[in-house]
Amino acid sequence: MGLLDFIRGELIEIIEFNDDSRDTLSYRWPDQDREIKNGAQLIVRESQMAQFMYLGQYGDAYQPGKHTLSTDNIPVLSTLKGWKYGFETPFKADVFYVTTRLFTGNRWGTANPVMMRDADFGIVRLRAFGTYDFRIIEPQRFLKEVAGSDFHFRLEEFADTMRSRLVSVFSEALAQAKVPALDVASRYSELGDALLPLINPALSSKYGLEMTSFVIENVSVPPEVEAAIDKRSSMGAVGNLNDYVKFQMAEGMGKGAGGTGGTAAEMAMGFAMANQMMQQPGGMLGAQATPAAASAVQGAAGAPAAPAALQLLSPAQAGELLGVNEADVVTALEAGDLKGKKIGTTWRVGRAAIDDFLKS
Repeated sequence: MGLLDFIRGELIEIIEFNDDSRDTLSYRWPDQDREIKNGAQLIVRESQMAQFMYLGQYGDAYQPGKHTLSTDNIPVLSTLKGWKYGFETPFKADVFYVTTRLFTGNRWGTANPVMMRDADFGIVRLRAFGTYDFRIIEPQRFLKEVAGSDFHFRLEEFADTMRSRLVSVFSEALAQAKVPALDVASRYSELGDALLPLINPALSSKYGLEMTSFVIENVSVPPEVEAAIDKRSSMGAVGNLNDYVKFQMAEGMGKGAGGTGGTAAEMAMGFAMANQMMQQPGGMLGAQATPAAASAVQGAAGAPAAPAALQLLSPAQAGELLGVNEADVVTALEAGDLKGKKIGTTWRVGRAAIDDFLKS
């Protein structure tokens, strides 16, 4: 081998990157410590961009095509510090190939709950996960902030690097959107489209990326918030509690004494009828009361039994009379549909209040 052939072998004449993988984001072309020849050919294929770097300074970025590296078409490189001879002599620089195609179906998720302020529930913790599609739009920023000088930066490394950053951007966008927790859990597709205009400016300015699709597949809230949502849903399905109780009573009476609901409904109706007859002057119970009946209402110590209006029942007992569960009774008490008294943390319901409720 002659000296001229040796020198030619030490100079780079063609730079190209044939990428047959589907997970390469950036690739530093291996120069093997050789210099680039003046007039060398740079080949950039579709879905690629070539970015030059010299001593930590970025030069030009090249779009797809075949380019001749000379002083005329690389003005930025020729003016960089240390390139006093331009391209009249061979030069040395790093060449990064950046993949610009769309990367689809990437997973994202919150490793820890995201805190958000909600109008309905106050401060709530949300967990979410889904998928997103992205592409690189600013090679210089992407190389500087994400890939660095990595020889071969792949999608798997990107997912590890960007997971927490994407969750941070998602949290900020969700806070700006001020979407209620109930809507977050029921309008995934609309929410993803609504968050894109808030997420992309941050991704572009920070990392040189553009997200084309952001899909929320699931949002979960703590168990206590789920219970509140379920309770609100059940109340919405029941509608007016008064009408619901009357419907249960009518249905139970129509079926006869079959089941707990029918028995409780008949008991409630019986109590209501008895109370009405007792309140009528000279009513049947008042006019025809026998000594045996009078003695039956005496207490164990000989004192008269408490009137219906003074008898206090627990929510569970009131629920048995009304044919509903204890939670529905507590909800009606808190809403003011059913009158009662709260002693400490426990509700008490008067018999007369139940009778008034059944009459309403």
